[in-house]
Amino acid sequence: MARQPNAVTAAAACVATVVLMALLPLPASGSDEGAAVGVNWGTMMSHPINPSAVVRMLLFNGVNRVKMFDADPWTASAFANTGIQLMLAVPNDQLAYLASDPRCASLWVIQNVTGYLQAGIDVSARWDGTVDAQAFISVPRNGWLVASCCRCWPSVFRYVAVGNEPFLKSYNGSLINVTFPALKSMQRALDEAGLGEKIKAVLPLNADVYNSPENKPVPSAGHFRKDINALMVDIVNFLHKHDAPFVVNIYPFLSLYQNPNFPLNFSFFDGGSKPVYDEGMVYTNVFDANFDTLVWSLRKSGVPDLKIIVEIVGTPLRPGSMEVYLFALIDENQKSVLPGRFERHWGLLAYDGKPKFSMDLSGQGQDNLVGVEEVPYLPAQWCVFNKDEKDKYKDLPASVDYACSNADCTPLGYGSSCNDLSHDGNISYAFNIYFQTMDQDVRACSFGGLAKITRINASQGGCLFPVQILSASEKVVPLRFVHVSLLVLLRVCIHSSVDI
Repeated sequence: MARQPNAVTAAAACVATVVLMALLPLPASGSDEGAAVGVNWGTMMSHPINPSAVVRMLLFNGVNRVKMFDADPWTASAFANTGIQLMLAVPNDQLAYLASDPRCASLWVIQNVTGYLQAGIDVSARWDGTVDAQAFISVPRNGWLVASCCRCWPSVFRYVAVGNEPFLKSYNGSLINVTFPALKSMQRALDEAGLGEKIKAVLPLNADVYNSPENKPVPSAGHFRKDINALMVDIVNFLHKHDAPFVVNIYPFLSLYQNPNFPLNFSFFDGGSKPVYDEGMVYTNVFDANFDTLVWSLRKSGVPDLKIIVEIVGTPLRPGSMEVYLFALIDENQKSVLPGRFERHWGLLAYDGKPKFSMDLSGQGQDNLVGVEEVPYLPAQWCVFNKDEKDKYKDLPASVDYACSNADCTPLGYGSSCNDLSHDGNISYAFNIYFQTMDQDVRACSFGGLAKITRINASQGGCLFPVQILSASEKVVPLRFVHVSLLVLLRVCIHSSVDI
């Protein structure tokens, strides 16, 4: 996501959760799976909820699609035999490895696709090769690899996302030369493993890869960005060749957030805005207009046979079913705030798995989002400002700065939920959020005597002073799997001299 200013209003924070990632399958052939609503599940939080509990919540709410931003085995293993279709991902910092050595993609497939089998299956014992001091591995082309994957993980893996928004302008072109080679390497690895017909390599891109000129801001004038147009044409045709969808992240909220003059009603789907007319089509919201700008860009790039799979009612240019992934599932208190303070608050669910709003993810009109159940909390205690230590007040600025540098104080920002706290309230919030982030370690509620622990709920008005949940992150992958993974990645992907 591109860098944005830091201010965010409470109203905008609500809009922020209605972000869509649309999958646009390029080929005309294939069956239409119908409308589907999924979620993006990021895990950049200090205290993750047990993935199994989250998956139970997804099943209860009728969610049948999930996109991850990595391939964490602890999270992915929770989807075994659930029927939820999963999109794994390769982080941007691994694209160069995939681009420079196709063997890395083959090993990634072994580790992160065929490696996520049910408990009790010894993956390494069934490889056609060994993992030893030389990290020598022989990759099977099919056979057990395919049979075991399909037997234990029916219809789970659909896509492997290669990077995430690698062509953002804020990256200054640093990933342009490695992204397409990495995409090709991953699809080749899936094909060679016998999985390419069912699992496709895709490239999630930000909507800033296409645009319309300022003198004609309508969808029909859309085209891919000039600086990457030739590259995008190659990528689109590659996806078309392999029956893979085009993945785009569209953020209606950012249109409103970036431009103070942007018409508010055009950010929503209720049709209350002044319509935009273009080539006989009528647009009443920014999502439809943005989406169809992409459709025009694809047409002009030689791929006119676009089939869309997203819910709601489609767009004027492509009515019908669509497949969307809402961004995001849970708040992430460790995300960068460079784009804005809102980055840590995109979640449909709060940090503890409780719903922020009443909504329906199943499409059945129930409007009753059920949260994650039985999430364990730390003891009901808070860390607050100790006003009695007046002789130490000179240390307050440094203490608050330290607390907020190591914990999430974004709710204290202008227009946010804790914006109206008093001077003392701000100090207490900073101390408490640090205390909770540090698992309520008594040493984290000292600050040279400026803080004290209380069992009286410190929340004020609409500002929640949270009690942290018991982190489930201590539950790790079996040591044997970790050992193999490290050998594979370090010995093969970093040292190009290793043979396969």
